[in-house]
Amino acid sequence: MVISPCINVCRIEDGLCAGCFRSLDEIARWATAADEDKRLILAAVAQRRARLDPESDLACNCSDR
Repeated sequence: MVISPCINVCRIEDGLCAGCFRSLDEIARWATAADEDKRLILAAVAQRRARLDPESDLACNCSDR
């Protein structure tokens, strides 16, 4: 089971959640997505987080879930 990257900071800024860096589409699909799809979403999240928030302690945390 793949754990959601949600950290309960649900605020959309420039099309992405400020807390988990998922797009609205990725958030909407999450509940019904297969684990492989969730892993692809988490990989995209990790890349976005590294690019948009490189100082974050969570920059590499998403791919481990």
